Amino acid sequence: MRLTIDDYSKQFKMSKEMIKSRLRAKKIDYEIEDGITYIVVMDNERKKDGLEKIENKQVVSQTTPLKPRTTVATVLSLYQKENQQLKEKIIQLEQKIDKLIDDKEQMLRFERDKIEELYNHKDEQLKTILELINQKLILEQPTQMIHEIEEENVTKLSKPNELIELKTYLKGLDIKSNVKKVIKKRFLSVCNNDVRIIQQNGKLYLDFSKYDYSDLFSY
Repeated sequence: MRLTIDDYSKQFKMSKEMIKSRLRAKKIDYEIEDGITYIVVMDNERKKDGLEKIENKQVVSQTTPLKPRTTVATVLSLYQKENQQLKEKIIQLEQKIDKLIDDKEQMLRFERDKIEELYNHKDEQLKTILELINQKLILEQPTQMIHEIEEENVTKLSKPNELIELKTYLKGLDIKSNVKKVIKKRFLSVCNNDVRIIQQNGKLYLDFSKYDYSDLFSY
């Protein structure tokens, strides 16, 4: 059987350059007819080439491992496994979130209790300060109030050559009852020796048209 270089190249999967090299080396039988080179192929060479192809296929099949076929059951199993892993991760995340919420609430309760305790302490301090200020004002108020309202009350309650009972005069003063008691005791302690104080029927009278009583009203 004769084959052209192109046919030989296609059948035996050999490049033309390799074929021409073998022709020059006379490793391949060939004939030239009408300027065309024909390669003479013997039947045994074709059989040999066929056997080599078969052996090559067997070698390739033996060396190349077959890929396992992916079945629907395998895919479902993988999805179920991944789904279970995701569920476990979600549970873990939920537990962490719950713990964070509990920690935050506990911290807020602690801060709230601390603030309440601080304000209660401040309230007690403020109450104490206000009580002290109130007591001080009570002690200082008689002298200040008497000096401020003395002239006004004298004008309202006194008339020329008219006596005014001490009790009535004290009622007209805008001062506290404990201060009135202090002033009354002061008048009682000096009434027997002070000509400014007039006693009639066990009552004390004042004459603002003649006398000044500021020393007895001051605290």
